Amino acid sequence: MKAIVLLSGGVDSTTCLALAKEENEEVIAVTIDYGQTHQRELESALEIANYYQVELIKINLTEVFKNSHSSLNSKSGLEISKGDYKDQEDINTEVEFRNGIFLSIVAGLALQNEADFIYYGAHKDDSGAIYADCSDEFIESMAESIRIGTRDKVKLITPFKSNTKDDIVKVGLEFKVPYEMTYSCYKGGEKPCGQCGTCIDRKKAFNANGIYDHKYY
Repeated sequence: MKAIVLLSGGVDSTTCLALAKEENEEVIAVTIDYGQTHQRELESALEIANYYQVELIKINLTEVFKNSHSSLNSKSGLEISKGDYKDQEDINTEVEFRNGIFLSIVAGLALQNEADFIYYGAHKDDSGAIYADCSDEFIESMAESIRIGTRDKVKLITPFKSNTKDDIVKVGLEFKVPYEMTYSCYKGGEKPCGQCGTCIDRKKAFNANGIYDHKYY
């Protein structure tokens, strides 16, 4: 079987890639530049794809997201919201229908490359569904749209949709995922800020598994 993995260069998508490699004969990774502040993650995606010896397709969508009002848009001029997601009153890191656009593009690539599956690393958050395009309702509707739109040729696989990031790291450690290659910080510095929601979530997930993330904290 053949799979395409949406690879950001972070913990969740990298663990998805490791799982896809275990379950499929051939795997292609897709990473997307949407003008994010944390361009550093694109470097991680390339490093990870090389590690797993998979083809990496890089897509530039900066024009599509050039007017984004998310703080993750490098041109927005907005300060990235800080703190644990559950404590934030004004989360400004949501990018307009980002995963819907990404998955639609990857579905087209899956058909072109005769892939059977798309692996998507959305997961449950301890504080509830933070982003609409990571919710169960979104995942189910996109899975059905991809099924219909590809005439049942491509299936969306979301292995972690009922798991927390703690669970994902646990799985990744079993698969010996090279987490030292991954990148999570929204600010994009060489040394992560440790204050944005994704930095905090990463640290909590590693701590829950008894692992100290030496590269970042």
